Amino acid sequence: MPSALPEVADAPRESPPGKAETLERARALAHRLAECLQGELKVLLTVHDNRSTMVSFRRKPPVLQMRLHHMFLEAPEVVVVALAEYAGKGKRAAGVVIDEYIAVHEKHIRETRGGRAPLEARGQCFDLTEVFNSLNARLFQSTIQATIGWGRQSARRRKRSIRLGVYDHKAREIRIHPALDAPDVPRFFVEFVVFHEMLHQLFPSARDSGRNVHHPRAFRDREKGFPHYAVAMQWEKEHLTKLLRR
Repeated sequence: MPSALPEVADAPRESPPGKAETLERARALAHRLAECLQGELKVLLTVHDNRSTMVSFRRKPPVLQMRLHHMFLEAPEVVVVALAEYAGKGKRAAGVVIDEYIAVHEKHIRETRGGRAPLEARGQCFDLTEVFNSLNARLFQSTIQATIGWGRQSARRRKRSIRLGVYDHKAREIRIHPALDAPDVPRFFVEFVVFHEMLHQLFPSARDSGRNVHHPRAFRDREKGFPHYAVAMQWEKEHLTKLLRR
């Protein structure tokens, strides 16, 4: 008999159903996936709201670990079968069905972002839209198409690392850490961080020798062309500890 043990990460931010209902739907989906695999693999399912990676899996017989965007809770049978064949049986052709399903639904997801805070570009010290537009015109011939804003301030706790910026390929969004919106942060460094994230649109992550490469050589070469590259790198080195405390 097929075995399905779903795990639910966070309730979807846009979710009309509550967390209990989401869990029940996840159990049902995990059971359907296991049935498609005829009991060959035990399905461990996590449902999430990450719009960057909507489908991911790890197949280690007798277990298939899957992470799916909550949009798949409502997937028709043809899509469920495609998920099982793609993740459980390695049939890459089934990915076409999955891609088509995502394409139909992701526009609605972007429009119903629910609890996710909208992008706010104007900060206390820097207007990120002005920074972005200036860089786009000067260094990219105005070819980069993205929205930009300040990220949310995380809960105050001791940090060992900090992501100064992030680029969302699906939504074409750039979010900059609010620690940089401060009078003691020079404009050239804010520009450097924004420039770095803009480069991700030109040089997306790729797989090389079985691992994800987020900054390929072409990316790094182009990054070094930033007018204040050396001084920006030095400033980051000297002030990183202070940024971690914010």
